[in-house]
Amino acid sequence: MATPSNYVAISRRTLDMEDYIDVARRHVGWIVGPTFAGAVIGTVVAFTMQNIYISKAVMRITPSQISENIVASTVNQRLTERIQQMQQVILSRTSLSSIIQDPRLDLYKSERANKPLEDVIETMKTRDIAIRILELPGAMAERSTTSAFSIEFSYPEAHKAQMVVQTLITKFQEVNLTTQRDQQTMVTSFVKDEMTVAKAQLAALEEQLTKFRVENTGKLPEDSQMNIAKLTALQQQANAINDSLNRQAQEKVQLDTHLETLQGQLELLGMFEKDQDVSGPAARQNERLLMMNRAVTDAESQLAQLQKKFKPTYPDVRDAQAHLAEMKRQRDELQKDQDAEEAKPKDVVKKRTNYAQAQSASQIQAQIDQSKATAQSLEMERANQMQAQQRINKQIEAYENRLQETSAIEAKYADLEREEKSATEKLQVQQNKEDLAQQNNQVLQLKGGENLEQLDSPSLPEKPAKPNRYQVVGVGVGVGFVLGIALAGLQELRDTSLKNLKDVRAYTNLPVLSSIPLLENTMLVRRKRRLAYLAWSAAVIIGLLAIGAALYYHSTVLA
Repeated sequence: MATPSNYVAISRRTLDMEDYIDVARRHVGWIVGPTFAGAVIGTVVAFTMQNIYISKAVMRITPSQISENIVASTVNQRLTERIQQMQQVILSRTSLSSIIQDPRLDLYKSERANKPLEDVIETMKTRDIAIRILELPGAMAERSTTSAFSIEFSYPEAHKAQMVVQTLITKFQEVNLTTQRDQQTMVTSFVKDEMTVAKAQLAALEEQLTKFRVENTGKLPEDSQMNIAKLTALQQQANAINDSLNRQAQEKVQLDTHLETLQGQLELLGMFEKDQDVSGPAARQNERLLMMNRAVTDAESQLAQLQKKFKPTYPDVRDAQAHLAEMKRQRDELQKDQDAEEAKPKDVVKKRTNYAQAQSASQIQAQIDQSKATAQSLEMERANQMQAQQRINKQIEAYENRLQETSAIEAKYADLEREEKSATEKLQVQQNKEDLAQQNNQVLQLKGGENLEQLDSPSLPEKPAKPNRYQVVGVGVGVGFVLGIALAGLQELRDTSLKNLKDVRAYTNLPVLSSIPLLENTMLVRRKRRLAYLAWSAAVIIGLLAIGAALYYHSTVLA
């Protein structure tokens, strides 16, 4: 029966440089093998990869040739910002599909045979096309507004890479012009629409304001001063008429008093006796002549009163002058008849007339008639002034109503004027925008704005840009060497035997008196060596054949 053993875990001792050298010598095959395999694989991969040629062109963004102080731009994006939008259009599926399937180019034939076209387009877009904005260094970027961008295309065939870059340049220029035209057309259309709306709004407000002015003629705020001035003038006229009526009333009272006095005098004087000559007409003619003289005197008095109040061209004045002239003519004829009658021999007069008394009575009667005429004239003038007063009072009331209505419509009228002014200003702004849009159209036609200019033509690469074959080989050797080190370390960890005297002393704590070398069968050792040499020879030969085949493929097929 086996006795149980107690195992104690012993940690490995720390290795020194000599130990590492011994480990490498013991496991040299595990290190050299992967390293050689990595070299072979890296060489095969490097020299069987396709040559990739990169054609490059540079386009410059030229600034606007016309200063914005002269013609402001209506586009709110700089060309550097529009490049990203143009890039999306140019790198779209439709655009790249047309480039790939162009009979002159016929790109990615093998890929299209094995993959969907969408995958080929995505590969071309993400892997083979590179568009980069070239920023100017520090101080130059601050002094200049000009920038540039590069277009690169990677492809196994140099000529096709150059042709693709040239195609992309052409598309950039076409899309730039199309984008500018579309943006300018959109701006022009928008401005015209806004202009039409602004004109319609202004026309509607002007029509509304005109209608309001017609409906409120004389009541508008701008008529207030004129209405106030006319109202003041009418009030002054009314006050003058009132003063005149008061004065006329006083004159009428005085005239009535004077008329009563004259009538009293006439009654006291009594009626003068008239000579009555039954035998002839002399007495009757004398009486008629006195009456005619009195009528002429009354007519002259009335004419004098009318001339004080009215102009000579007034109809009543002219009628009074004509009536006075006619009365004077009749009086003169009557005077001639009386003179002729007096020249004839007269019969015996029965009674003589008292001419002094008759003349006094006639003068008093003339004054009475004149006073009556003056009173009648005053009454007529008073009636006319009262009519004028009524007319003026109506006008005053009308102007007062206008002023009251002006206060009521002032706010609405102010709103209409403010809206009309705002619409006019808006129309002017839209007119300025329309003019600016037309100027930008002219600038676009003259190509005076921001443009794309080909600075460097697409290059025709003479040497492939990738792959870097020696770098690939180096990476393969490095990976193989690291893998070999890892495998050697793993084998060393799996081997728990004591390798040398240091391990014996460290793990047994016993002194070593001597060491006996391991003696193996010579035939067995030779057999192992022959098998190892055979394996290594086969591996080296296979590796060299693979490398030769890769170099041959590179020199014949890929060259």
